Amino acid sequence: MPLTITVTGASGFVGSHLCEALVEAGHTVRAMTRHPDTYDGAGEAVYGDVSDAESLGPALDGADAAYYLVHSLDREDFESADAKAARDFSAAAAKAGVRRIVYLGGLGREDQDLSAHLRSRREVEKLLGGDGVPVTVLRAAIVVGHGGISWEITRQLVDHLPAMVVPYWTSTKTQPIALADAVAYLVGVLEPAEAEGRVFEIGGPDVLTYAQMMQRASQVIKNRPLPMLVVPLLTPRLSSHWLAFVTDVDTETARNLIDSMSNEVVVTDDSIKTVVRRRLLTYDEAVRAA
Repeated sequence: MPLTITVTGASGFVGSHLCEALVEAGHTVRAMTRHPDTYDGAGEAVYGDVSDAESLGPALDGADAAYYLVHSLDREDFESADAKAARDFSAAAAKAGVRRIVYLGGLGREDQDLSAHLRSRREVEKLLGGDGVPVTVLRAAIVVGHGGISWEITRQLVDHLPAMVVPYWTSTKTQPIALADAVAYLVGVLEPAEAEGRVFEIGGPDVLTYAQMMQRASQVIKNRPLPMLVVPLLTPRLSSHWLAFVTDVDTETARNLIDSMSNEVVVTDDSIKTVVRRRLLTYDEAVRAA
């Protein structure tokens, strides 16, 4: 059934592709952005900023559902900023009569000492439903696609360096997912009744360490091996400065991402496959697509 849907972060990495997929599926899309005058993606551009509570009502009014795809990794106080934004969005969605919120969060076991980034993602999950609107959560690790911050770090490191001295966190396991698969899951949980109010874990078919991700990306992109030497002395702070020097990611974002890379982020519950059935791209296929 065609729905009216507000997509936050519509001009972002995942949001821009999601808007296209929702329009193709026959839905009416309100692409929420801080710069509607320059928006050139799918759907109708509407002004909205999660840090401006007054702007949320008009962006959500009349929407059947909303996607929440924003976070603030590029600032030191991202935890408090994201919590306030989630509270405001929850209240505005409830007032507007939104029937479902879909949120893209992060993988990571509850029994781990989660990083500030992943703790913030979990807090946002809870806060979005604080005013009674059912929230469907998809938890993912790295989404592999052109323009994604985590993927761009991998691609640029592989592109710029013939060999690497790498820190201990590159031996942490993760379960990357192709952008096309993440978007398909986001669209797929929009309407089914059995997806309402549930938390799903999503990932591709390959469980890899960050080092293996870079080495396999090097084989796919450059057709060459990527020699690595692991050293224990590169702290997250030093690593973030190193990444900011070698890639175009800013230091604050790099530090917040690296803090999370000590947490293993793999799928432990594949119940999403009973709701959305599809053949998932392998990591190598995702790299080629990206």
